[in-house]
Amino acid sequence: MSANGSGEPETKKAKCNVPEGVLLGIGNPLLDISATVDEAFLKKYELDANNQILAEDKHKPMFQELVDNYKVDYIPGGATQNTIRVASWINNVPKMASFFGCIAKDNFGDILKTKMEEFGVHVDYRYDEKEPTGTCAVAVTGKDRSLVANLAAANCYKKDHLVQPKNWAMVEKAAIFYCAGFHLTVAPDAMLALAEHAKENNKIFSMNLSAPFLSQFFKDPQMKVLPYCDYVFGNETEAAVFAKEQNFGTEDLKEIALKIAALPKENDKRPCVAIITQGEKATLVAQGGKVHEFPVIPIKDDDVVDTNGAGDAFVGGFLAQLAQDKSLEECIRCAHFAANYIIQRNGITMEGTCSYE
Repeated sequence: MSANGSGEPETKKAKCNVPEGVLLGIGNPLLDISATVDEAFLKKYELDANNQILAEDKHKPMFQELVDNYKVDYIPGGATQNTIRVASWINNVPKMASFFGCIAKDNFGDILKTKMEEFGVHVDYRYDEKEPTGTCAVAVTGKDRSLVANLAAANCYKKDHLVQPKNWAMVEKAAIFYCAGFHLTVAPDAMLALAEHAKENNKIFSMNLSAPFLSQFFKDPQMKVLPYCDYVFGNETEAAVFAKEQNFGTEDLKEIALKIAALPKENDKRPCVAIITQGEKATLVAQGGKVHEFPVIPIKDDDVVDTNGAGDAFVGGFLAQLAQDKSLEECIRCAHFAANYIIQRNGITMEGTCSYE
């Protein structure tokens, strides 16, 4: 716990020596509205127990129903923003990481900005004048969660904001870039701008497969960005759907990881590393024609509180060590630590100073 009991990170001496602004992400900033629901709620809104989708008109009433009929928690969210926040918490270096996205000048937007800055992240949001700050309904059933994102203002990010001189200066300062695949539905041209900058300057660019629907319905932007990726993250379901959509001809996850790592690549100075998580099973890492398996940290079923955001936290732990130029093995070790920590909490919440060593 923090000294004041607030649940926010304490301000202490930096744990490691990494440059300011070394990590930068762009994504969809959302405020998570999280609540435990029953199967009837999922059925009413035609939701799967463990999935991520964009809100359709039929889902819009669920946000207010959660607020009116359930005990809800409000947590800063959005996949990339989660990852950046976790990485910043682990390394505990002010302004080590930067984040760009689009919100509104409203109460939810103020909460997001304040929370991110409390975790030491440099944020520069584009403000949309028509749409409210985006939200994500997190319907928790047991240890599963169904995410329904109403992007709203998050859907209004523009490349023009990224290339503004003050923001592009942060791009030039950064050495590692990360984008969850969800931003492919918003501003793929902004993602490409980061990717091309990374290639031209031999920096690290990474992306997450993020959700099955992206591989199914956003193939073109996805496959324009993937050749720039030095690291590709995904879970077993996302990888399997990606393989099917790309006609890999196999359902074997090790073979899928190898095929992802062997995809055409723009920057031949760096190999592509494909990383596939499998929940409680070992994480698969494909690089240079070989697959390595890394066992996760064992955890009792009773200790699992909420799997929401475990993948985001995994990448946050990985990038925290990558920012320190640590080995692949150490990056995975920290990734497992972060995921293990988060699944024992409600949502992407962290308290005090990170204990990872």
